[in-house]
Amino acid sequence: MKIAQDWKDYRVIATGDGEKLEDWAGVKLLRPDPQVIWHKKRDLSAEADAVYTRKDGGGAWSYRKKIPEQWTVKWNGLKFVVKPMGFKHTGLFPEQAVNWQRLGDLVRAQKREIKVLNLFAYTGGASVALAVAGASVTHVDASKGMVERAKENAKLNGVSNIRFIVDDCAKFIEREVRRGNFYDAIIMDPPSYGRGPGGEMWKLEDNLADFLLLAKKVLSGQPLFVLINSYTTGLQPSVISNLLATTFGEGGIDADEIGLPTDEKLVLPCGASGVKIWKN
Repeated sequence: MKIAQDWKDYRVIATGDGEKLEDWAGVKLLRPDPQVIWHKKRDLSAEADAVYTRKDGGGAWSYRKKIPEQWTVKWNGLKFVVKPMGFKHTGLFPEQAVNWQRLGDLVRAQKREIKVLNLFAYTGGASVALAVAGASVTHVDASKGMVERAKENAKLNGVSNIRFIVDDCAKFIEREVRRGNFYDAIIMDPPSYGRGPGGEMWKLEDNLADFLLLAKKVLSGQPLFVLINSYTTGLQPSVISNLLATTFGEGGIDADEIGLPTDEKLVLPCGASGVKIWKN
């Protein structure tokens, strides 16, 4: 497992009974986590400033004390907006710092401009990290609200080398293929389930292999890397490794769980990532 250990503004305090208590730059949030099936050792809600509770097919935050509507956290000189949202998220996945570091180092080591395509790009943690490393980034997400949040993160970090696109990722790739636009690196964080703009159903297990074949069409003749993130429960890193190998060729593939350390000396699993790296 690859563990994100360089955070100073974020930490997992404790876990148990389907919950995790986190400290986000001094604000303590208690959120559900389906991976946490072990028992907690104390009442975590008593320590939280805000608690997210699932109910009626959705959920809501309850506040034990007044907290900012949004605030910032820092990682290795980068700044990101944090804001509790109605579907339990905060707008940032801290475990992804393991990928920001690795891929940022890859970009910095190149003696050429690297064009990165970030698909299902959410609020732009990877977009910002790679832009700061010197890449030219195209950030694509179907949610206008999430793209606006990504723009906030870019502005916070003073980067202007990110092109923001609100679009269905598959439709965007198809247009880029027709336009003859190519990218040296691709990042994607596809959802487990979803619907396209025309009501098309997306199910990761059924659609990801074909989506990768489509994405392959916009890779340049001198590719650097392709990264796949997955938070789909039960999808093993070896599955991501096999997808990368059968789509892009064997060799240079590294797939593993990613996780976060906790104050209780456990490691909280947070999905899986796989990357294919070309040696140029």
